[in-house]
Order: sequence, then structure tokens, then C-alpha cells
Amino acid sequence: MKKQIVAAAVAATMSAVALADISITGAAKVNYTNIDTEGAAPDTNKFTQEMDLKVKGKSGDTEVVINFGGGAFDGDTSDGDGTYTASDDAGSAMGGDNTMNVEDAYVTTKIGDVSIKTGTWDNGNNELRASSRNAGKLQATTSIGSVDLGFLASSAGASSEEFTVGTSLGGVALSYTQKQTGETVKASTSFNGVNVKYLGLPSDTANSDRDYIEVSTKVGDMGVKVGSASAESATSLDGDTWLGDFEGNSSGSYALSNDQDILGIELSTSMAGNKVTYRNISVDGVSGEDTDINKFIVTRPLASGATFELTYTDVDDQASGADSSTLDLELAVNF
Repeated sequence: MKKQIVAAAVAATMSAVALADISITGAAKVNYTNIDTEGAAPDTNKFTQEMDLKVKGKSGDTEVVINFGGGAFDGDTSDGDGTYTASDDAGSAMGGDNTMNVEDAYVTTKIGDVSIKTGTWDNGNNELRASSRNAGKLQATTSIGSVDLGFLASSAGASSEEFTVGTSLGGVALSYTQKQTGETVKASTSFNGVNVKYLGLPSDTANSDRDYIEVSTKVGDMGVKVGSASAESATSLDGDTWLGDFEGNSSGSYALSNDQDILGIELSTSMAGNKVTYRNISVDGVSGEDTDINKFIVTRPLASGATFELTYTDVDDQASGADSSTLDLELAVNF
């Protein structure tokens, strides 16, 4: 009888697990990087890896999401450098080891017409600022007619509170966020196949405004994108996107000083089953000594389900004279 009771309990547990709405997704990539710096010998060779796992459980309108990460970051070859430094792990819960650590853990639900998100998550990079991850955040969003409203706060204090309003006027998507120390302004539109977007970070601190404008389109089979990011004399660009890895300013892959601007041009097309991308990134030097970054990226999906990416980066740094070339070979998979 006891065995029957145990068997029934196990069966009930297994049934509950089987019926639970749980999904697991993830990604992994391994990189080999060779860096040749002018005047330095020998070349630097590195093997690095990054593993991510997302577990999502759902019950009605409520979801629980936990993101795990492990392995050493490789500098994110999609956006700027192709090299690994300790700073690439900054802002995340994981270091450069092979352990899996919880990075994000949050709950999303609905209370009437209001969507709620609470917990810990990364707000992501953009062209002007680095990402941040704070514990104990609460986000509430809703819509009234064509107007979107949002509120964000964290246990960091009142200085972290943000109020956002967004709408669309005449085909232009607009968003304004009021913060304790400044604002965020976003605008985007499309016309005749041309996409235009604007991002501004006005600051209450003198000479600390930053802004970015991007224009993209297609010319035949060629994708064309031009982006310009600028910073005033008392602040510096801190983003980690296609323009380059400047996250952490002095600790990023390319350290930027106050008042430096960036101009980026990207051309992309498909060729023999490969996606081929060329980028030219020009960073204005404070004293007129510019840095030019040329990047060639070839991406190919493999029959195995993985993706192979070759990235070659050439850096001409007039300020330091430390010109370099980097070859990065990446094998990545999403599941």
C-alpha cells in the first residue's frame, strides 16, 4: 500500500511538471581572437566563450523570467572590438569564469490595464550610454487612447524614478522620459524607404548633453546606415552598439574623453549565402587626433544550426599611435 501511495505521489508530481507552462531558451558562442598591435610582440591569442540560458514560467498573464549567464565575455564582436578585457564583464553578475550565475530575475503581470514588471533586469545599451542593472526595480506601463504612459523606480532611491510618455504624431513615433537628473528624448519615422531616428539625453548638468541621429535605407540590395553621436564638453559617449564598444569610458575597449564625437557608416549585403558588412567608424580626437576603425564582418549560417562569423578590425589611432588589427572567429548557436 505504501508503495502505491508513493507511486501515486510521484506520478502526480511528474504530471504537474509536464503540464506546467515552462520554456527554456538560450545561446552560446565561442571565439578565437588574434590581436596584432603595432610595436608590441608577440601577437595576442585568446579563446573565450559566453553561455546564456533563459528559463520562463507562465501562469495566465503572469510570467517569471530568470536569465543565467556564464563564461568570459569576448567584447561583443557585433558592436566594436573583438577583444576581451575584464571590463567586458562590468555591470553583470558574472565574471570571466565558467560558472552560471543569475543575471536577471523578474516577474511580469497585469493589474487591470496596467502591465507590471518587477525584479532585476538589464536596461540594455544604446548609442549614448552603457547599460545598467539594478536590483529591486518596478516598472508600470499602460495606454490611454493613443498615449503610452510609463513609470520606473528602483530601490536605489528617488533619484532613480522615471516618468515616460509616448505617442505617434503624423507618422512620427515620439517618446519623452523625465528623470531626476535629465531627460531622454526619442523620435523615429520612415518615409519613401528612408528610416530616421533620434535619441537625445539632455542633462541638468552644464555642458553634459548627448545626442544621436541615424539614417538608414536600402539602395538596391545594399543596406546603408549612417549614424552620428555627439557629446558636449563635460561628458563622454558611453554606449556599446554598432558604433563601437565605449562602455565604461576609461575601461571600455576604446576609451573616450569628454567632447569626443563619433561618425559611423555601415554597408551590408548578401553574397553567396553570406551576410557581408563593412563599417567605418571615425572618432573625433579632442586635440584633432582622430581614431579610424574599419571593420569587415562575414556571417554565414551553417547546416548544423550554428552560425559562423569572421570579423576583421583595423584600428588607426592617431592619438596613441597604437594601431592594431584584430581577427575574430566566432561559432554561435541559439536554441
